[in-house]
Amino acid sequence: MVKKEGNKLFGLLGKNISYSFSREYFTHKFKDLGYTKHSYVNFDLQQIEDLAAVLVKNKEELSGINITIPYKQEVMSFLDLIDEDAEKIGAVNTIKFLADGKLKGFNTDFYGFKNSIQPFIKEHHKKALILGAGGASKAIAFAFEKMGIDYKFVSRKKRNKDVFTYEEITTEIIEGYTVIVNCTPLGTYPNIETRPEIPYEAITDQHLLYDLTYNPEETTFLKLGKNQGASIKNGFQMLELQAEKSWEIWNL
Repeated sequence: MVKKEGNKLFGLLGKNISYSFSREYFTHKFKDLGYTKHSYVNFDLQQIEDLAAVLVKNKEELSGINITIPYKQEVMSFLDLIDEDAEKIGAVNTIKFLADGKLKGFNTDFYGFKNSIQPFIKEHHKKALILGAGGASKAIAFAFEKMGIDYKFVSRKKRNKDVFTYEEITTEIIEGYTVIVNCTPLGTYPNIETRPEIPYEAITDQHLLYDLTYNPEETTFLKLGKNQGASIKNGFQMLELQAEKSWEIWNL
């Protein structure tokens, strides 16, 4: 169905997302741009199957959706088309509603991550650990591939020979992987004391720790790294960059 002119609705799809960065960000953006007929809401769904009803109910106004945990992979079954990079990554965080009514998926996470971490990468940052194995971690891996940085996933379960479990992470491994990215929700408000279980005592001033979490601004993961002399960065700039890339895609 071809969309009617008029109100344009955008939103964030996720689970338990009252803390959402995106809604506040785009609400302010629309106000600053004077787009009085644009609005941005949360589609806080307990199961991905409920998305079908959301799409039907809002089909006249929906123009774009962002996707967050835990639906970046599951949402792909709802799409008619998937961008080449998103297909390679295996996760989608942005949906564009095309003029003919079709839904196309994109991934702007890797763009946001790559451009936010790039200024911190030094000559010795050649190997990275990616903590977590969800949709976000796939975008981080894709960015590292583009940057020429070798990486290994760290997961609670032994998925294959290319994945470490947390129990396997030794001080020697930490010493060899000088970029560590937390893609897990550990440390996110309100459970700010939690952190990935790795040997922080092996971290040095040669390390760069990056946490996709931005609330709190400095997670326990980042604090422990900073205490060891590491460079640290949270995910706020990544969120801003991926949001702007989503906006660009929606307006192409």
